[in-house]
Amino acid sequence: MRDHDLPALERRSRGKSRFDDDEPQFLKRGRQTEPPADLDSEPDPDTGERWSSWDDAVHGPQPYPAWLVTELAAKDTELGVLKTGKEADVHLVRRAVPDTDRSCLLAAKRYRDPEHRLFHRDAGYLEGRRVRRSRENRAMASRTAFGRQMIAGQWAAAEFAALSRLWEIGAGHDRIAVPYPVQLRGTELMLEFVGDAESGEAAPRLAQLRPDPVELRDLWAQMVEALRVLARAGYAHGDLSPYNLLVHQGRLVVIDLPQVVDVVANPQGPEFLARDVRVVGTWFAARGLPTEQVDPATLTGELLREAGIR
Repeated sequence: MRDHDLPALERRSRGKSRFDDDEPQFLKRGRQTEPPADLDSEPDPDTGERWSSWDDAVHGPQPYPAWLVTELAAKDTELGVLKTGKEADVHLVRRAVPDTDRSCLLAAKRYRDPEHRLFHRDAGYLEGRRVRRSRENRAMASRTAFGRQMIAGQWAAAEFAALSRLWEIGAGHDRIAVPYPVQLRGTELMLEFVGDAESGEAAPRLAQLRPDPVELRDLWAQMVEALRVLARAGYAHGDLSPYNLLVHQGRLVVIDLPQVVDVVANPQGPEFLARDVRVVGTWFAARGLPTEQVDPATLTGELLREAGIR
């Protein structure tokens, strides 16, 4: 990976926020907050295809997965909406090289226009994330149009960087599964599509499932290990629930990380972590997992120790 492709998130020392000076890197390199309009980016009126945006985006970790199409001759085709939300909509996109068998499905997460964005309790999540320019800090604090756009850039950059870091950890040790972060361009994230590549059907959310006792124990073990990996990396998910966990081929996949919290730098970090544990623990207990296996207080204490703050 190019040395400028990952935001500064990984380069922090202990005790310093990994979101310090978190102005997105594409802004620091002189790019506009949103990608410039380009005639070549307009979809073909007959096919709906447009040229791939890979060339002018920040790329995910190397080595790139074998399934990922990176050829500049590729074109992107919109296939529909996978999910709508208050902060962003997720679209299904096919990236393919014309007249070849090279293609892949991607999930394009696009944050809403700042005039309509409603981030969930964003002030608490943003503690510990500060840019150094006072103008930007004032704009974010007062929620001006420019400030909201800056916040959107922070959410997008934070999610991209956290996914990049967690992907590298998971690829090496297979202890946490997240979608591969393909690219970041403006406030659009292109992610690995998690689901059936033939039908385009997304993997179910944990909340949709009614696992049997054996499956339930296995999924809980995966959940605990994923929480431990997050804590060792200094993270709390910040909004963990059965609705932002996918289950694909028996594997628990953690998604929706724009609100990822630095448990060291954010004064509310331990509270966010404790809430993550409490919410998922409650779901598993309600589905029949023995209560002696679900002890939120004990698990939270273990995770805080993993994060180095107890």
